[in-house]
Amino acid sequence: MHAELTAKDASALIQVDASFAELADRRRGRLRRYLYRRPRVMDAVVVLCYLLLVTPTAVDAVLDGGRLATALLAAVAVSLFFRRSRPVAVLAAVAVLEVGITLLHPWGSNVSAGLWFALYALAVQRSRRFSITALALANAPLSLLYFLTLVGPLERALPNGGPAAPENSQLVFGIVAGITITLSNIIATGIGISVRQRREHEEEIAAWAARTAALGSVTERNRIAREMHDVVAHSLTVMLTLSDGAAVVVRKSPERAAEVLAEISRTGRTALGDMRRVLGVLREESPAGQAPRQPLSAGNSLAKLLEGFRTAGLPLHYSHTGPALPEDAAFQLTVYRIVQESLTNVLRYGRALSRVEVSMVRAGGAVTIEVFDDGKGTLGHRAVVLGGPGAAAGGAGPMGSGQGLNGMRERAGIYGGTVEAGRPAGGGWRVRAVLNWNGDQGKT
Repeated sequence: MHAELTAKDASALIQVDASFAELADRRRGRLRRYLYRRPRVMDAVVVLCYLLLVTPTAVDAVLDGGRLATALLAAVAVSLFFRRSRPVAVLAAVAVLEVGITLLHPWGSNVSAGLWFALYALAVQRSRRFSITALALANAPLSLLYFLTLVGPLERALPNGGPAAPENSQLVFGIVAGITITLSNIIATGIGISVRQRREHEEEIAAWAARTAALGSVTERNRIAREMHDVVAHSLTVMLTLSDGAAVVVRKSPERAAEVLAEISRTGRTALGDMRRVLGVLREESPAGQAPRQPLSAGNSLAKLLEGFRTAGLPLHYSHTGPALPEDAAFQLTVYRIVQESLTNVLRYGRALSRVEVSMVRAGGAVTIEVFDDGKGTLGHRAVVLGGPGAAAGGAGPMGSGQGLNGMRERAGIYGGTVEAGRPAGGGWRVRAVLNWNGDQGKT
């Protein structure tokens, strides 16, 4: 979509984003919603949770005279407060500090709790590959440390399981501690990756909703443009033709001129009602008494449309074969607009007309519309408001822009149909449209 969004489109997108944000906000629950809106409070809660987890280790370190281990625990807590803004630096700092704490006070409870929060914060903000790599690098020092306590130079420096403990208790305890730390770090990273994927999914849904709103807005503008083209082109063409005819017959047949003027008035009032109906969708609220916004019901209007063209001077013949048209208002409007545009083109461009035929054939789910005239046609036409710059009433103007034919094809495409227009072998001009309707079985 290369066209720039209008203010109405932008407003629609903002409303979609706001609605989706409200929906996601309600799903979080009251507590999560409170913390989500106050990230600094959430950071403080994380630090508090970490301090609660390592309190037994801090107390043991103080009782054993290990004040440095307590200071390192406090440093980890302070670092976690910045995990949201600097996740990589915080993870690196926590990984180093955790190793120091383990060396100073081995076998403390929840030794790697700082890594849990740091790994989670990193996984939420970075890609999966980066998070897994960071997990391996951050977990390796502690895993290596516990390996050295089992078979390396630190084996004798760490306490044994006690006088009554089995001979290999330190080996078993070290393996269990190493596996537990590794698994807990993997779980923290996995949770972070899951949260990131869920947020990305929500962003994708929000983006899809925004694109859908933009597409719907563009589609609606195109629909309004088609409707306005049909209404204005048809009404002005008929009114100008009738006014020209009225000027000719007013002296010879005043009664006939009065009928023509009445038809001009009726056409103008109908066009005004149609324009109000089409433009009504641009307003959020319609005052009482305005024309309704629902689609034009063409079932009873098609006969009036044909009669209006007869009054305008077309030698029009109409035939209908098969069951009646479907009751669907949108489908009937499509048929109405195709016939209207076709006859408007006949009125504008046809010359030396002796017969204009409109045929409607319904066979099952297929509705075929044909509009044929035996006129010679012209590459120029009497200019109306749509005739282009420099055109004067009664003069020759350029051929139409083709928007009417494009509009008919777009309307037919909604029902999987086609529109063909051209000169048949015997001369004249023919428009043939085929629409497919699957709403019923074509019952009479």
